[in-house]
Amino acid sequence: MLIALAIIIGFFLLVTLLPMSYSQHYLVRSCDFVRLQVFYIASLVTVTSLFLLWQSSAIGYVFIALTSLLIMILQGKWIYPYTWLAKKEVQSAPKHIDHSIQIMSANVLMSNHKSEQLISLVDEHQPDLLITLESDSWWENKLSVIKKNYPYYIECPKDNRYGMHLYSKFKILDAQVCELIEKDIPSIHILFENDEGLQMQGHFIHPAPPSPTEEDSSRPRDSELIMVAKALKNPTRPTIVAGDLNDVAWSRSTRLFMQISGFLDPRKGRGFYNTFHASYFFMRWPLDHLFHSPGFKVKRIKRLAKYGSDHFALLTELIYENANQQSLETKSDELKQEEIQELAMNKADKRKVPRFEEEL
Repeated sequence: MLIALAIIIGFFLLVTLLPMSYSQHYLVRSCDFVRLQVFYIASLVTVTSLFLLWQSSAIGYVFIALTSLLIMILQGKWIYPYTWLAKKEVQSAPKHIDHSIQIMSANVLMSNHKSEQLISLVDEHQPDLLITLESDSWWENKLSVIKKNYPYYIECPKDNRYGMHLYSKFKILDAQVCELIEKDIPSIHILFENDEGLQMQGHFIHPAPPSPTEEDSSRPRDSELIMVAKALKNPTRPTIVAGDLNDVAWSRSTRLFMQISGFLDPRKGRGFYNTFHASYFFMRWPLDHLFHSPGFKVKRIKRLAKYGSDHFALLTELIYENANQQSLETKSDELKQEEIQELAMNKADKRKVPRFEEEL
């Protein structure tokens, strides 16, 4: 048992230490995804080793327990901001306020043909903006039934798992579909107006993940996050960024996105809201995201019911009150610049991201 525990904890120590490097190889970056699972496993090993130490007094269990505690501390530092124990980054909106914006993001899984289940969720929750990811022509045809409630829409079907569709109850004033980093991987950018006449921007992205079947490196994904963050820093209007980022909330690249842009994460201090994988409760992490400029408050965040996809849909309801709040993610400009140099491609030009500049 001592040898088995030593092998297990040695492996998870390696998984804990590898992401500290700037390596963007998918094997290294995938270690970011499982921080929550590694924390739980280290907790179990700690308790087990202390119990076996009490039974046998073998000194080896002391080292295993100490190593497990070290892993828990290192992993806990990354995931703590998303627990209920941490400080909320975004203020809570009063429940009685009605004027809000509800955004529903759903990675449909292109091979999933249970469209009626997703449509049922849309009918039940009636989001103001619905963004679908991995939606192809089949999904476009099936979702056409919701257009009676969503008079504004942007359709970008693709059969490569990077199709994207946007349906809006709010008036879309301007829109662009862009390929920011890689060909055939689109993003949707809109200028829209809510029912009170307030103009807002929405930027919806789905960068490629680091994986053996997609990208050997996380560089394309990281580059897209960095260029969007640079482009949207100090926005002139209330702005929202949402989608399947193929990255977890606590990773270096996602945190760098928030540090550069100054955008806030309404999940901090409220929970993980793990949206992937819908079929395996023991292997879940927050893969679908919504970030916003500082003026919003959050009324609710909800992970919705299963609908046949490998993702859960995420529903976020925000209130814009020009709130005075700022990101808890702080880092010196020098350190941010160092990370940008390490992570971003040279072609990650922020000018490619539509800003819908106001006319003077």
